[in-house]
Amino acid sequence: MADLSTYVPSPPPKWVENFARFGLTAKGVVYCLLGILAFMAAFEIGGQSTESTERSGIFRTIQDMPAGNVLLALTALGLFCYAIWRFIQAARDTEDKGSDAKGVAKRLRYVFSGLVYGSFAVLAARIVLGSGGGGSDTRQTVTAKLLEQPFGQWLVGILAVGTIIAGIYQIYYGYSDKYRKEVQSGGLKHEVEHQMIRAGKLGYMARGIVWLVIGYLFLQAALKSSSSEAGGNKAAFQLLENASYGSFILGAVALGLICYGIFMFMRAKYQPIHS
Repeated sequence: MADLSTYVPSPPPKWVENFARFGLTAKGVVYCLLGILAFMAAFEIGGQSTESTERSGIFRTIQDMPAGNVLLALTALGLFCYAIWRFIQAARDTEDKGSDAKGVAKRLRYVFSGLVYGSFAVLAARIVLGSGGGGSDTRQTVTAKLLEQPFGQWLVGILAVGTIIAGIYQIYYGYSDKYRKEVQSGGLKHEVEHQMIRAGKLGYMARGIVWLVIGYLFLQAALKSSSSEAGGNKAAFQLLENASYGSFILGAVALGLICYGIFMFMRAKYQPIHS
């Protein structure tokens, strides 16, 4: 692994930096809207429910705004740019993760992130074109296909454990302030950096809680051999909402997701982008 004490990242081509910042902005928009919709659902503001918190619901909310198709097209393009940037990070090792097992694992996370947000971009683009956005829950579809395979319950169980571990890591990542390195080398004023760190902490921890709940739903699907038990944001938020003091729990998580979106905006403006 490279000696971090002597590693000096070079500035990236301008198009890579533009892709990264545009992508981070689009990601921030999606998470802010997700948090706002979840908060409104928690307290039934404007008759809102968790139905609109799935990906297609978020994109249709954008589409319903003035000049909505244009805004949604820009969001789709931004998410596509984010996906490309993640692939560049993985292929070129822009964060100097190295080529040992640990480094490769971290770079594979970039690839996975790129695939996920690339699929978001495709869905948003299909809604703009009027050819997508309906249908069944993606996680339920994936779970159903896995359950049809030999050792299907085990496969879904592995997916559940992986998702739970990812959720725990997100909470740890936020609580431990490991994300500080994403903004501390940006030459920010102290008060700006402090605001970013607070928003990031709340955001990563809220995101981790959502992933934990989604992992729990996968685990229930594995134990009961039923794809209907699996679910995404909507199912996770419904589970939180149905708990004791559920509206307050969901409301707190929703505010954390808004903080995560704000942190993405701050990263888009201040984070150094490496090549």
